[in-house]
Amino acid sequence: MIIPLLVAVFLAYLIGSVPTAVWIGRWFYHTDVRTQGSKNAGATNTIRVLGLKAGIPVLIFDVFKGWLAVYIAHFFWSDTGSFPDLVDFKIFLAIAAVLGHVFPVYVGFRGGKGIATLLGVGIALYPLASLIAIIIFTITLILSRFVSLSSIVSAVTFPIVEIFILRNNEFVSLVVLAIAVAVFVPITHRKNIARLIRNEEIRFSIRRKKDP
Repeated sequence: MIIPLLVAVFLAYLIGSVPTAVWIGRWFYHTDVRTQGSKNAGATNTIRVLGLKAGIPVLIFDVFKGWLAVYIAHFFWSDTGSFPDLVDFKIFLAIAAVLGHVFPVYVGFRGGKGIATLLGVGIALYPLASLIAIIIFTITLILSRFVSLSSIVSAVTFPIVEIFILRNNEFVSLVVLAIAVAVFVPITHRKNIARLIRNEEIRFSIRRKKDP
C-alpha cells in the first residue's frame, strides 16, 4: 500500500501545484500576477489585477484541482484493512494538494494562499459544511468587502459548523483536519491581519486596478 500512497500523494501535489493564476496571467496577459496587487497567485489578486475574465477561470480551476486531488484516491486505494483507510488517504492527498498550491514546483515554489484549492478539498470531504462556509464567506464579503477577512471568518467557523452544528464526529481525522483549517488560514493571512488592524487592507472590487 505504501507505493500507491506515495505515488498518489506526489500526483496530488503536482495537481495542486498547477499555477493557474500565474499561467493565465503570463499566457494571455503577459503579466505575472505575483508582481502586482497583493502579489498573491490566487483568484482574488487575479481579479484585482486582470479582471473577472481572467479571475473566474482561475477560481474555478483552483477549486477543481483541490477536488480532483482528493478524488484520485479512488484510483489508488485498496481495502486492505490496514492504515490508511480511505478517509485518511483522502486527507493525505488534500494536504498535498494545498501545499502544492502554496509551494508550486512549476513556478519556483511561489504560489497563493490555497483558499480556493482548500475549498475544492472541502467540497470533496465536507460537502455540507463547505456550502455553509461559502455562505458565511459571501455574507462577510458583502458586509466588509475584505476577501481576507471573509476567508478567515469562514475558516474559523468551519470546524464549529462541522463538529458542533452538523455533528460530524465519526472520523477523528476529519475533525482534526477541520480544526487545522481554522489554524492554517489565519496563519497564511497574517500579513492581511496586520493590514486589517492598521486599516490598510485593500477592499475587494471586480474592477481591474490597472492595465498590465
